[in-house]
Amino acid sequence: MPGHGDEGGPGSVDQALAQTVRRTGASAGGVYLLDEAARTLALAVMCGVPVEVAAAWRRVPLTAPVPIVDAIREDRLVWVGSQDEMARSYPRAAASLPYRLALAAIPVTGRNRRWGALLLLWPASHPGTLTPRERGNIVSAARRIAQVLDDSARPPVVPDQPRIVPTGEPRAYAGSPAQAAVDFAERLPEGSLALDLEGRITFLTTTAASLLGRDSDQLLGTRPWQSLPWLDQPLIEDHYRTSVISRDPVSFTALRPPDTWLRFQLHPDASGISVRITPCAAPHDERIPSAPPAGAPPAGDAPSRPTVQAGRLYQLMHLAATLTEAVGVRDVVDLVADQILPAFGADGLVLSAADAGRLKITGHHGYDPKVIDRLDGLPLDTTLTPAGQALTSGIPSFFGSPAEMARIYPDAPQISDKQAWAFLPLIISGRPVGCCILSYNRPHSFSADERAVLTSLAGLVAQALDRARLYDAKHDLAHGLQQALLPHSLPAVAGLEVAARYLPASHGLDVGGDFYDFIRLDATTAAAVIGDVQGHNVAAAALMGQVRTAVHAGAGAAPDQVLARTNRVLADLETDLLVSCLYAHLDLTRRYVALASAGHPPPLVHQPAHRPRVLDLEPGPVLGIHAGLPYPVTTLDLTPGTTLALYTDGLVEVPGTDLDRVTAELAEHLAEGAGRDLDPLIDSLIRHVWPTGRHTDDIAMLLLRAATGTG
Repeated sequence: MPGHGDEGGPGSVDQALAQTVRRTGASAGGVYLLDEAARTLALAVMCGVPVEVAAAWRRVPLTAPVPIVDAIREDRLVWVGSQDEMARSYPRAAASLPYRLALAAIPVTGRNRRWGALLLLWPASHPGTLTPRERGNIVSAARRIAQVLDDSARPPVVPDQPRIVPTGEPRAYAGSPAQAAVDFAERLPEGSLALDLEGRITFLTTTAASLLGRDSDQLLGTRPWQSLPWLDQPLIEDHYRTSVISRDPVSFTALRPPDTWLRFQLHPDASGISVRITPCAAPHDERIPSAPPAGAPPAGDAPSRPTVQAGRLYQLMHLAATLTEAVGVRDVVDLVADQILPAFGADGLVLSAADAGRLKITGHHGYDPKVIDRLDGLPLDTTLTPAGQALTSGIPSFFGSPAEMARIYPDAPQISDKQAWAFLPLIISGRPVGCCILSYNRPHSFSADERAVLTSLAGLVAQALDRARLYDAKHDLAHGLQQALLPHSLPAVAGLEVAARYLPASHGLDVGGDFYDFIRLDATTAAAVIGDVQGHNVAAAALMGQVRTAVHAGAGAAPDQVLARTNRVLADLETDLLVSCLYAHLDLTRRYVALASAGHPPPLVHQPAHRPRVLDLEPGPVLGIHAGLPYPVTTLDLTPGTTLALYTDGLVEVPGTDLDRVTAELAEHLAEGAGRDLDPLIDSLIRHVWPTGRHTDDIAMLLLRAATGTG
């Protein structure tokens, strides 16, 4: 992470994080950086847990329902005091982090920007609440990290992989401890071994090696569940992960073939895990499989079984939960790129959908556009790449090097500079949906468990992609209907500038009922209307068209009469939907505007030499309630330069904010745009409220400005 001083040196983020973990008594911690472009939080520095354990939360979308995102969005310290509380409040996070622990997340906010967030984990022994002192330490730690980032010479770079830093100071032992410690351990009747936080054996006694059935040099530097086939089970690895994350002592029994039962007792701290191994009687509940059948190879010679490691299982659960949040095809592509690529160390992605007998590329990452152009539209039975064969056969293909690929597909390695590939067919109920290609910049050996997880993951991606394509088709149809019902252009009226926008919600399954219109009545008068039909479906869009027609038919009459007549039309239609509407009659000769509202948000107004404000407008009832109710009329001087902003509630209703504050700030922004062209001004107003463009509802907006010199 360039720009943070020397890695681990004074004033570095590394040092600040390590100090924070020690001072707060946390067992682990991490600093996430905000990646605005990718709309994710990326884990930059971590300590106390190995990278593999943190794989599922290396990149976190800003839309994910997890504590660290809530801390950013709500600008507060989020505390989760137990695993039960995690399961209640953040079930998805609990699925990928199923351990007894406590957790705190807090935004890291600098002088002029938000850098990201700090995440801290505590052992399960921590009380369920924070003390005021602990809370103060966490807040101070976030400020220290923010200050380091503020003072860095260069902006931080979001890393591909988090950097691991040690948490503790070197331990000092009296005398010459090394040989004395070994002698002490060797004299004990049970076996002893030590694991580092990565799960690798760093020390073991002769008794431990004998009990495990291997020589010491065959075990040192290995993970027990990888070097000992009889421990190669998800449950065994999960005991280690539980010990590392929860900092709880853990014990379990396992059978060393053919008939030796061993008890393992794990005692963790911040530097690693001490393991005690003792022979024991067979447990009553033999959860670990018993001895292999007669004729099986001895333990020392048994081949490694293609079991899926516990870490991979939790990773798969996390990715499955993530994919359920994908709405459109673009969401699926982004989630695969942000979550799946880092999880498997891949560098490139091509996601194709089967369409009319061809593979149409719906998204890609890490490829030159020229390569994508060459691959786009290949027939389903193509022999240029393995994609066609994988899709027609339904069998994934894995190639660890260009030479391996070239033996079957000689031209494929020349298409790009990638060095390894996984071709995953996307199939639902025997129906080909598409193909997902993961690629690597270096040769890559695909382990058995990696192939198993990728194959399972392909099914989840297939379902997500199929749902997303259906959503996109439905959304495009409904959006097309609404666009057809909105005005294609706005008429010109001398002395009046007009601009309009309609933006559909950034997420949602159906079309909204927001609408606007501008009607030229004669050379010097016009009518402006904006409204919102209740609901987000085709029925709402259809009723919106009928309301527009009714308003057109009555335009030219007094505003209260136009709304009253439109209300009677809705009563005759006997619709269950309600409609809010604002109608404005503009007279450029007499320089006034008359407005009437049917339960619609009041407009913003800025008149030269006056403060901008929200117009004090007495609203009438929404349309569709009762045909005989009145609609009060409000008049306003239309002096030269007066600007009116009509809008629907989707513009100003921002979750977690005060509506009055939003509209007041928007009015000020409207005044700051005096003299600007209306088209860029209307875009600026929308961006002011929704800077990321992720608005949660439809937005319709109409700007009107009386030109200077009107009259």
